[in-house]
Amino acid sequence: MTTQYHNPVLLTEALQGLHIRPEGIYVDVTFGGGGHSRAILEQLGSKGHLFAFDQDADALDNTIADERFDFIPANFSHLSQYMKYHKIDAIDGILADFGVSSHQFDEGARGFSIRKEGRLDMRMNQSQELDAFSVINTYKEGQLADLFFHFGELRNARKIASIICVSRAERPIDTTSDLIDTVRPLIPKNFENKFLAQIFQAIRIEVNNEMEVLKSFLVQASQILKPGGRLVCISYHSLEDRFVKRFIQSGNFEGLEEKDFYGNSMSVFRKIGKLIVPGQNERKENPRSRSAKLRIAEKK
Repeated sequence: MTTQYHNPVLLTEALQGLHIRPEGIYVDVTFGGGGHSRAILEQLGSKGHLFAFDQDADALDNTIADERFDFIPANFSHLSQYMKYHKIDAIDGILADFGVSSHQFDEGARGFSIRKEGRLDMRMNQSQELDAFSVINTYKEGQLADLFFHFGELRNARKIASIICVSRAERPIDTTSDLIDTVRPLIPKNFENKFLAQIFQAIRIEVNNEMEVLKSFLVQASQILKPGGRLVCISYHSLEDRFVKRFIQSGNFEGLEEKDFYGNSMSVFRKIGKLIVPGQNERKENPRSRSAKLRIAEKK
């Protein structure tokens, strides 16, 4: 049975960005419902091949029966390891859509959504130990403040951490609604959804180690792509997009322009085109695409 996921975001733009060669080797590192992967396969010839990564066990329901396709049930931070296992030395294009899928948001038990009741979980890989419950109920106040400030970009991170620690001393904060009720006194008027989304985002990033995974992936992508190979990244919040933008421009995550003896940029990528965002029609048909930002790079 196919699990319902969202429509692939910026599909046409992503395919154009990949500049697909029919006989090429491509990787979709965030398979999800398989929408992007199916569209890539439609443009591949008989000798082309597509690999797809997803650590979420639910994505297994959507795998594609095609001899040109291999599904890898793992986090995309293991890109190089699995390409080596499959005896692939270099690839023609990589697509990464870093968003949480509609399926994950809609399954209340997964704990991703501010609108659905569920235990604090938020694990992309449900076999790992660390979950949102552990973060909220065992992290020290300073640790919580740091993650809300850095990953949620919340100015009142210390107050949020403090109120959580006071509440959990009385009883564990077990569910999404428990957490929302705990921080309710701090919710700014008319900004409830944004405030809660930032809190949930910060916790999810911590649980899944998303920033370190992203950085590891970008470095590996720069190494395994062929010269002329394309990298297409779709980000959904400023932290992700900032890392992608800086790495494409400068080859590092600090945004420091490093040049060789002849004054050439040390980055292995060249930027292709401008930042792409969904059009009005796509935002209307798929509201969860509204924060998407697509960047394209080509290996020099």
